Amino acid sequence: MEQIWITLPDGSKREYPKGIRPSEIAASLSRKLAKEALVAKVDGRLVDLSRPIQDDALVDLVTFESSEGQAVYRHTAAHVLAQAVKRLFPQAKLTIGPAIEDGFYYDFDVEKPFTPEDLDSIEVEMKKIIQEDLPLERSEVSRKEAIDLFKKAGEPYKVELAEELPEGETISLYRQNGFVDLCAGPHLASTGRIKAIKLLSAAGAYWRGDEHNRMLQRIYGTAFESQKDLDEYLHKLEEAKRRDHRRLGKELDIFSIHEDAGPGLIFWHPKGGLVRELIENFWREEHRKRGYDIVYSPHIAKLDLWKTSGHWGWYRENMYSPMPIDEVEYLLKPMNCPFHILMFRSQTRSYRDLPLRWAELGTVYRYERSGVLHGLLRVRGFTQDDAHIFCRPDQLQQEIMGVIDLARFMMKSFGYKDYDVKLSVRDPNNKGKYAGSEEVWQAAEGALIGALTALAIPYSIDEGEAKFYGPAIDIKVKDALGRGWQGPTIQCDFNLPERFDISYVGEDGSPHRPVMIHRTVLGSMERFVGGLIEHYAGAFPLWLSPVQARVMPITDRHHEYALRVAEELRAAGLRSEVDTRNEKVNYKIRQAQMEKVPYMLVVGDKEVEAGTVAVRHREAGDLGPMKVEEFKQRAEKEIKEKV
Repeated sequence: MEQIWITLPDGSKREYPKGIRPSEIAASLSRKLAKEALVAKVDGRLVDLSRPIQDDALVDLVTFESSEGQAVYRHTAAHVLAQAVKRLFPQAKLTIGPAIEDGFYYDFDVEKPFTPEDLDSIEVEMKKIIQEDLPLERSEVSRKEAIDLFKKAGEPYKVELAEELPEGETISLYRQNGFVDLCAGPHLASTGRIKAIKLLSAAGAYWRGDEHNRMLQRIYGTAFESQKDLDEYLHKLEEAKRRDHRRLGKELDIFSIHEDAGPGLIFWHPKGGLVRELIENFWREEHRKRGYDIVYSPHIAKLDLWKTSGHWGWYRENMYSPMPIDEVEYLLKPMNCPFHILMFRSQTRSYRDLPLRWAELGTVYRYERSGVLHGLLRVRGFTQDDAHIFCRPDQLQQEIMGVIDLARFMMKSFGYKDYDVKLSVRDPNNKGKYAGSEEVWQAAEGALIGALTALAIPYSIDEGEAKFYGPAIDIKVKDALGRGWQGPTIQCDFNLPERFDISYVGEDGSPHRPVMIHRTVLGSMERFVGGLIEHYAGAFPLWLSPVQARVMPITDRHHEYALRVAEELRAAGLRSEVDTRNEKVNYKIRQAQMEKVPYMLVVGDKEVEAGTVAVRHREAGDLGPMKVEEFKQRAEKEIKEKV
């Protein structure tokens, strides 16, 4: 029999018969791997374990430990969900069912929304299908055969998807005991490979995300390799609900959103306004230390400016409609960068002037569909901690490194210790959707890679996520639950300086093109505060807490002393207030705990006589009596260290 060579991830090579399946390779390597392998990666392409290998190949056996393995596992769970729904609701029409982060969903066209009781029944049916251990069988058909099959089955959405595929393209189907779905795969070998599943919720979703299309019913679920892992994940979901910034924002009186004003527009209440002010003041102070100047720019500009920048051509769907003013069309700004370029262009710049670091807490406006708006996290008007650096090419890498250092400092200051770094580059298969030449893009990517390499920062490549004008370093911070939040972003741009024809006078007396760095270190203030609320479950660190200490007199005769203590704390710069309500002190303590006040200072006869306060911390509990001066020193140290 003809033999082929299989190269394994460690570089070792083994000889196998031509046509060997990945499942057989796994079995030849170890019993454990044979049990754990879900699919295989053959020469970089994911395939089913049953797919014969005909030529020499690099083979990597994929398990649930990898993100790719988890995606395949949950995609198969989505097929099990679809089969269960068709068993229980035969009239349901199938659409799509992908794996998503930590789970999967499937969209169905049904006459009425699914109820919680429906989800329970569907989950029971899914478990039956898993117990039946049905093999998932791949077959390949022509485009016409696929269209005919789904027309006969009464699946119009599958017909629509098949019709959009190129003529002559081979189409794959997956079957499991009579159920068939249009799918590229790969999948698990059988439904019995799924060990633990849970349906989480159902919601409305427009077909293809377009509100002009029919409203479908989307069922969300998740799947894990063990019930223990599933239970841990469900616990994390409950904890996430407890930390939901929308609920806490209302309970803690931080912000509100009003339909009377319009969705996606944030109203900052006094306490939220104070938190934001503290963050912004810290931001300004740190930027000035690092050589930035603070600038301000208008909220609208002529449409022609956005045509020059390329935003109108490349980003129009995220911009609001033009407003006619004095027979000239203006736009609400979606970005600050063209404004900073105009400032740069306002006078002749010398090579000695560079770098120029200009920062702005600029409010911008971007259109988001109502279906994706989400509290503070997805809004239509937001304030970006924006900055643009104009520098010479020989300064570029050092400036990028300086931004990374600032970003790390800011993340640490706000309690984010873990983060992932991605280099967002063009989609190699669709370079036409990006502005600028190949040479310019390679230079920009090289500068970002050079900075990351010089700082020994590990990163991964994220294809297709670059902005239209340049690649970027995107940093995702991880919160207390290990969830990723969009954090700092650093973009290298050779294109906009070219589009606006800006230059500086070089050492040789000739004009030279500067390079532009676009960057945020917090992102939008709205999203950043929303993330902070969830990271800390509303219990901000002392330096960010709207009320840092609440003084609680036990009876009316202690009011005067309580007021004196609060005044002394305020004089020292501590945000304090007095709870003079005619309530028992235990009630006052419970109320303060619910409001996430860091310190509660109880005063009664003993405290008045000794000139002390009985200190209680929202997490550590009773800390005992302290002199007021001692408490001040403790609080001031905690604020300074930002713990």
